[in-house]
Amino acid sequence: QVQLVESGGGLVQAGGSLRLSCAASGRIFSINTMAWYRQAPGKQRELVASVSSGGSTNYADSVKGRFTISRDNAKNTVYLQMNSLKPDDTAVYYCNADINSSRWSTRGVYWGQGTQVTVSS
Repeated sequence: QVQLVESGGGLVQAGGSLRLSCAASGRIFSINTMAWYRQAPGKQRELVASVSSGGSTNYADSVKGRFTISRDNAKNTVYLQMNSLKPDDTAVYYCNADINSSRWSTRGVYWGQGTQVTVSS
């Protein structure tokens, strides 16, 4: 039983900022990669950013230099700081985590319910 809960979405003007948070809870031994995806209307879900257990990050070209992903391992939480937001960033943002549920490396990939980010022009 693992649950990912996102927060921090909302409506913001172009050029503004938002910080998304995603907290994992339940049966968790360790968390491997955590990531943020997004899905805009009429489009497929795409990877926005990811962060490994060691802190290595990757970003989609469209957000590089504007977004920052980070994690707090003590809190089982991943963040996405979004600056200089554009209307094209409008989407439902989903948290994703690859989780080991026990010391025996029982692994599963989990998704949050999504949080809406709307950027107005």
